[in-house]
Amino acid sequence: MTGAPDFDDFYSGSYRRIVGQLYAMTGDLGAAEEAVQDAYIRAWQRWATVSAYLEPEAWVRTVAYRLAVSNWRRAVNRLAAHRRHGIPDNVPDPGPDHVALVDALRQLPPDMRRVLVLHHLVGLAIDDIARETGVAIGTVKSRLSRGRKALAATLGDTFVGGAA
Repeated sequence: MTGAPDFDDFYSGSYRRIVGQLYAMTGDLGAAEEAVQDAYIRAWQRWATVSAYLEPEAWVRTVAYRLAVSNWRRAVNRLAAHRRHGIPDNVPDPGPDHVALVDALRQLPPDMRRVLVLHHLVGLAIDDIARETGVAIGTVKSRLSRGRKALAATLGDTFVGGAA
């Protein structure tokens, strides 16, 4: 098996079966689906090698299982850290301005929201944003301009001017 058509056939012929198997192993359908998808991504990236294996499906299943276990371990470690340290006493609840800003940002397209956050919250310069996002400087400027106008329409000019 080599090439995209072979991988497509492999994927469509084995995906549901492997998800079902991993679901039985982990007991969490969402985690099983996520791990299997990640395993297929890795299989695609190494398809010339994986397709030559006697059992490529076993390779995907093994990788998916290891990913699921690794994700589970990270979740357990996060929970243990949270229990050990708890929520800090000095973290204030988000204020109404913060909640309104987050809600307004959620209404924007992801690319526009990303540029606004990188510029206004992270503090990156326009050329740095262009480099990080892989778009032209003019596109960054356009997204900033359109994003500010959209936020102003939602939040009001005074608020946007203060947040910028």
